[in-house]
Amino acid sequence: MKEQVTRLAYCQYLLVSQINYTLTNFADHCEKFSHDAINRYLRGEKCTPRLVWENVRGQVISTPRGYVVFDDTVLDKNYSFAIELVRSQYSGNAKQVIKGIGVVTCVYVNPDRDQFWLIDYRLYDPDGDGNSKLDHVREMLTNLLYQKQLSFQAVLMDTWYATKDLMLCIESLQKLYYCPLKDNRQVDDSGGERPYQRADSLVWNAHELRHGKPIKIKGFPQDHKVQCFRVAVSTHRTDWIVTNDPAADSTEATQEVCGFRWKIEQLHREGKQLTGLERCQCRKARMQRNHIACALLVWVRLKELAAQTGRTVYQLKHGLLDDYLIQQLRNPSIRMVLA
Repeated sequence: MKEQVTRLAYCQYLLVSQINYTLTNFADHCEKFSHDAINRYLRGEKCTPRLVWENVRGQVISTPRGYVVFDDTVLDKNYSFAIELVRSQYSGNAKQVIKGIGVVTCVYVNPDRDQFWLIDYRLYDPDGDGNSKLDHVREMLTNLLYQKQLSFQAVLMDTWYATKDLMLCIESLQKLYYCPLKDNRQVDDSGGERPYQRADSLVWNAHELRHGKPIKIKGFPQDHKVQCFRVAVSTHRTDWIVTNDPAADSTEATQEVCGFRWKIEQLHREGKQLTGLERCQCRKARMQRNHIACALLVWVRLKELAAQTGRTVYQLKHGLLDDYLIQQLRNPSIRMVLA
């Protein structure tokens, strides 16, 4: 008689499977569970973002110098036509609008230890819950302050989240932020003497290039100014970083702070490559939600093991293939013969 599938069993499958993450593949390689049982589990389970925090909070090493990073990623479903939660949206990875499921994530960074942890996430489903990505960020930030109660000094965000409402919200919570502006954002560095102009058309002298300069962003309160830094990311890209940090006076230091924002990109890349995060083919929204939750729990486990063993998450995952190769060389399932 087949057994009932558990969250632990499904997560274990995502942890050890290397390429194929379908329910059929799971059932084909596990005598205990039938395909129908796995399907029933994903339909009936209700995994929520709270599970991530419950599994990671014992690992997080908090510091007053910590950073909270928000960003989103799109799980590519471009060849799926009947999966719920899928909508057309811009993918930074694909550099175009694709069909996919949007996931807004929240990462906590300890710069002293150069470690980071996934502490929260939300699925972007405006038709289902009426929330925008900005709404999800505000909710996660509020939960972080009043429920999780982690110490941190600043919020790091991408240009998508550098909106007046969210920036003022962070200030009302008495926290700092660092975020890049879009090239065409209207700003003023003349104290009102000249009209607003695009951020990428500002003129910088040598001192301002090293220490930044105060600007007013169009739409903000009249006397509200932020410090702006011109950061050359590469020969083909320049970021206009703004912050409400009154102590910020170094472009080099600002660039170093913003560098921690890429930790969240590491999470997205590793999650997609190692946990089957975007590989679920189930059509129902609840099944997709449960799969995504389990995939993120697997990433949390891999990250914990990587910190304990001094290995990377890729070495841990691909090391399973090393074990297979050693076993097969010792006792081959298929033996080679020569004439």
